[in-house]
Amino acid sequence: MDLFSYMEQSRPGSQLLADRMRPVTLDEYIGQEHIVGPGKLLRRAIEADQVSSILLYGPPGTGKTTLANIISNRTKGAFVKLNAVDASVKDVRDVIEQAKANKQLYGTKTILFLDEVHRFNTSRQDALLPAVEQGIIIFIGATTENPFHHVNGALLSRSTLFQLQPLTYEHALLAMRRALADRERGLGDLPVQADEDGLLHIARMANGDIRRALNALELAALTTHPDADGTIRITLEVAEESIRRPTVKADESTQYDVLSAFHKSVRGSSDAALFWFLYAVEKLGMDPMTFLRRLIVACSEDIGLANPQALVQAVTAMDAYHKIGWPESRYIVAQAILFAVESPKSNSIPVAVDRALQAMERMKSAEVPLHLRDAHYKGAEKLGHVGYKYPHNYPGHYVRQDYFPIGHEHMVLFEASEQGMEEKMRQNQLRRRGGGAG
Repeated sequence: MDLFSYMEQSRPGSQLLADRMRPVTLDEYIGQEHIVGPGKLLRRAIEADQVSSILLYGPPGTGKTTLANIISNRTKGAFVKLNAVDASVKDVRDVIEQAKANKQLYGTKTILFLDEVHRFNTSRQDALLPAVEQGIIIFIGATTENPFHHVNGALLSRSTLFQLQPLTYEHALLAMRRALADRERGLGDLPVQADEDGLLHIARMANGDIRRALNALELAALTTHPDADGTIRITLEVAEESIRRPTVKADESTQYDVLSAFHKSVRGSSDAALFWFLYAVEKLGMDPMTFLRRLIVACSEDIGLANPQALVQAVTAMDAYHKIGWPESRYIVAQAILFAVESPKSNSIPVAVDRALQAMERMKSAEVPLHLRDAHYKGAEKLGHVGYKYPHNYPGHYVRQDYFPIGHEHMVLFEASEQGMEEKMRQNQLRRRGGGAG
């Protein structure tokens, strides 16, 4: 095939290279060896045509739809594909009715593949559940969003979850080399010669997205003028023109995960905390306020009184962000993050709060001792509201007396740690519990 004939074949309306090279068997499938490698459960089920209801969860471009197509090629039953973006409850019910007929009249099963199942609201997911429970349909759902956030618990519990991992540039390289060698579906009939550094650039820029890599390879082959000898040479320069740096999609699950990584890094790594913050804001386009709010919480939850200045730094950084904006406040926020991470850590505050809440749950009521009640009115003494000892009248500005509700005088909620400034508080607590004026 010459270049002109290939371009005629590739005119609008015909299949793109990525579509022509889509794997049709498990042997052609690239990646996800942990679930479809030799001997793995899902591979055995597909090969035996015994697939049960499953959920395929993973980032875009990891092969969820391709895997569903391979299942459709292997099954002897009916295979129906719907996209949750435009499918209605009626569409789902129509599939279920047809599945009932197939089972009753012909004894055949029906597999329903629902792409982007996270786009289905609760009522539409509920319409699926009875048919899945009764075995009328075998459900295959694909989602890029965390299914524990977006799929009904009942539907999730009746499906086996398979998590697909992001593909690597090596996977994209393999796919492009297959396309260059394939004479029937790929570019094998064209006089294409691709330099290794050109292929490597496309693979790295595609970030594991095989479709994107194949689209770039096809664009390079179709738009590059042949050399004098007729060779279409895909050099590094050509490759750089054929693919641009991808934008990163920040779906809801990704945002939750990155925010979680940031908070956990605040507890242990300055470098990682700074990275996740800048990655989220600069690459994912997330709001810096999301991280400033989390940082302020962390300064109390994870640092607390071990270094109270961490909270001051975080609140000041938030104020600076409000007043001067982004990116001018970038260094100020980074300073607050690094100050927090490098501070001594203590979780004595959340522990104390949790103990207080648990104590409240155990109590029927909390009666204020008489000596702590309001006595700023005439007649207070007649009601017995006397006996309060004013601490500043005693040595060390402390006096031992009961402050807790009647009947609960010996609770211990806050125990200062040995970290940072809390060590001084710990010593003070030990002195008070060991004795004092009173």
